[in-house]
Amino acid sequence: MPIFHAIVLGITQGLAEFLPISSSGHLELVPWLFGWDDFDGDTDLENAFDVALHVGTLVGALAYLWSDVVKYTVAGLGAATKRREWDQDARIAWFLLASAVPAAIAGVLLEDLLLDLGENVGMIAVLLIVFGLLLLVADRLPAARGDSTGRQVEEFSLRDAVLMGAGQACALLPGVSRSGVTITFGRALHFDRNSTARIAFLMSLPLIAGAGLYRGLTVMRDGFPSELAGGFIAGMLAAAVTGWVAVWGTLKFVRSRTFTPFVVYRIAAGLFVLSLLATNVR
Repeated sequence: MPIFHAIVLGITQGLAEFLPISSSGHLELVPWLFGWDDFDGDTDLENAFDVALHVGTLVGALAYLWSDVVKYTVAGLGAATKRREWDQDARIAWFLLASAVPAAIAGVLLEDLLLDLGENVGMIAVLLIVFGLLLLVADRLPAARGDSTGRQVEEFSLRDAVLMGAGQACALLPGVSRSGVTITFGRALHFDRNSTARIAFLMSLPLIAGAGLYRGLTVMRDGFPSELAGGFIAGMLAAAVTGWVAVWGTLKFVRSRTFTPFVVYRIAAGLFVLSLLATNVR
């Protein structure tokens, strides 16, 4: 794998994982657009690279959200071991873990089907558009418009975790976007934009870590080709840096703006891909 390809895909993963535009969809679309075939149909090798990118993304997100991660981890473990009371921080910690359950179960049970669907470029384009429009609707619901009076992270409940976790499971389909669909559900549940994005990012951490561990065990079992180490490391570093930038940039952006620019991008990207398919240009 050329180092340049690895860096481009790492940047794609890092940005698209946290911007509401679908990382899995873009990781399929970028090689498709440029005609790259770095893995020669070797799905095991492609999965190994995917693990490397997810580890990088996780590191970048953890670096930015570290204070939140420490706060909720200490609170959750402290309450579970009876070293402190079950305060709201402790409950939020376990609600965040619970939110990963629907996607984790669906991912394990439907893994083969999802891998096959991931190669359907037309479906990815359609889902970019459809779930972009759903984000637009949720972000503009009358109850969600008054962002200054919206719900805060501290109000996150088990009901929110279940509903947003179910939405997160939909993101196993490439083109949906984990952060995008979680934000859509969060806005529909009347969280303000900043709180919605922060919750979505915190919800993603146990899921990304779990997916990386699940696939990583397979990689360790099958062995890793040492000649590809350079590309894997380059992709991982690119994903880590851009993952940090994406979390920081999104949280800064939505404090004063709507999610509409992301919706516009999703629709434009989806229509562009569908036009290429319709005209057989690619």
